[in-house]
This record gives sequence, C-alpha cells and structure tokens, in this order.
Amino acid sequence: MRSALAAGALMSASLLVLGAAAPSVAVPPLPARMADTGGGTQLITAVAAKASSTTGTVTWWDLRNGQWVKAGSAAARFGAKGLVEGTERKQGTNTTPTGLYDLPFAFGIKAAPSGTTYKYRAVHSSSWWCEDNDSRSYNRWTEPLAADCRASESERLGAYPTQYAYALVIGFNYRTPVRKRGAGIFLHVNGRGATAGCVSVAGDAMKAILKWATPGKKPHIAIGTTGGSTVITQY
Repeated sequence: MRSALAAGALMSASLLVLGAAAPSVAVPPLPARMADTGGGTQLITAVAAKASSTTGTVTWWDLRNGQWVKAGSAAARFGAKGLVEGTERKQGTNTTPTGLYDLPFAFGIKAAPSGTTYKYRAVHSSSWWCEDNDSRSYNRWTEPLAADCRASESERLGAYPTQYAYALVIGFNYRTPVRKRGAGIFLHVNGRGATAGCVSVAGDAMKAILKWATPGKKPHIAIGTTGGSTVITQY
C-alpha cells in the first residue's frame, strides 16, 4: 500500500515538473457573474475590451432552468470615443454609456421581422427623436416634431435608412431624463463605422435579436468592459 501511494506521489510530482496543466475549472457564463440582470429571463450583454474601445461583442442570453444559456452573439460597435460610466456621461461626447438598462420598445424604417413580438413602432417621415435639452420632449420619440424641440438638436429617424432599419431603444436616461446627459441611445444596425454613442450590430444580428426578444421575459441590456472601472460584472 505504501509503495502504491509513493508511486502516486512520484507520478504527481513528475507531472508538476513536466508542467502538466491542472484540471480546468468551468467559468460561469457572464450573466451568472453579474451583480444584476434586470430580474427577467432574457439579457443582452454588450462588452468591449476597455473603455477606449470602439468594437466588441453583443451576446443575447436566456435563463433556462436556472442556467444562463447563450442564444446568439455578434460583433458590435460602440461610440467613436469609446465607453463611459452612464451616470457620468455627457451629451455630444460620442461615448456609449455603460450600465444596465431596460429596452422600452423597438422601432424601424423597415417592417418588423417575422416573428417579432416586442412592441415595434414604424418610422414615418414625421418621426423624430428629440434631443433638445430645452424641450419638454427631451429624449422622447415625437411625431411630428414637438413645437418646442429644435430640429437642429434632434434626429429625424427616417434620415438613417441603414442604421434605423431595425432598432431597440436602450433605456439610458429615459424614464426620468437628466438634461445634457444624453438622448437617443439605441441598439441598431451598423453604419459605416463607430457610433455616436449607440451600440450597433450587423443587420442579420439585429433581426435575430428582435425575433428573440420576448416582452414577458423582461429583457435588459448590460453594457460594459472586461475590466477596469466600467467592468460589466458590476452592473
């Protein structure tokens, strides 16, 4: 018996000397490592390598039998000036706000993809998103443009046929808007490059997300980085 134990010890020591890898420990999926996921059973994560990054990955997840399971993923783009903590963001900085947000509704210039059950608003020629800090309609869809909202300070949604072919409103600064923090933050289709503060993915990915999102499952989106002060797991 002793000789068998000794042989086993010698074998273990030999493996360590030879640099044999220790058994790997499975890392829980990202949503399981987060402080909060919004209380629903669906979650979108948008992750960049660091705060200065303009690219990263969007992944959408389902909670099934107590386990988070990846439903899909796609390459993503962020603000031209990277990402910044949502509570510290300032309007016009071309930064994507980090944090955990709800998804109030979807919209698009094109008809909702077949199978979409999320609230979906059609974009018309008179559809605007008010970004005028002096307007009572700040950070709201307005159709037609509100009288107190300057067109020069807002977005006519139909003017972006590629980006707003399909989109989801990200609830950043939406429920109780703080002036000058930012307006019109969406998850939308890729344009030519980095965004002005939104998160964007390829058109096929955006359609897949819209067909996947289920109102009763209360989907949220978490935006952050893999480390540092804006690490996504803190949200």
